Amino acid sequence: MDASPPRPLEGRAAFLLSQLGLSSAQRFTAALAPLGITPNRFGVLAELAREDGRTQQELATALGLHRNSMVAMMDDLEERGLVERHRHPRDRRAYAIRLTPSARELLTAGARIADELEEALLAPLDLEERAALVATLARLVAASGARPGVHPGLATH
Repeated sequence: MDASPPRPLEGRAAFLLSQLGLSSAQRFTAALAPLGITPNRFGVLAELAREDGRTQQELATALGLHRNSMVAMMDDLEERGLVERHRHPRDRRAYAIRLTPSARELLTAGARIADELEEALLAPLDLEERAALVATLARLVAASGARPGVHPGLATH
């Protein structure tokens, strides 16, 4: 029986997505480095910015992180002066996590970096193609079971 040659990698969606994902992640990591933050910590701050003042447990649940990982993450972000823990007004056993002004400045700078990197990545596409690509990728992410908007590196840190 004659076996047909395998399909070239450059014709496989998973391979192409992997190439783009790795390249994009490396560029974002390098671009955030001068700000002194990693993409996973940037992602935690961005999630907190959606609803400042959540408890560590609420934030851990939203991000799919174990509570011990969240405590370590908050310790690090607090040491860097990016978050503050305050007693939660409705639960004396819990802490409300709040962004500091430094974190808000960092998020603004990081969002500008992300915008610039996305513009460079999508430069070959027109606006209609960009919208179609983002919509298709969002559907694929949803179907994969990944948490929308959660940095994939969080699960390992």
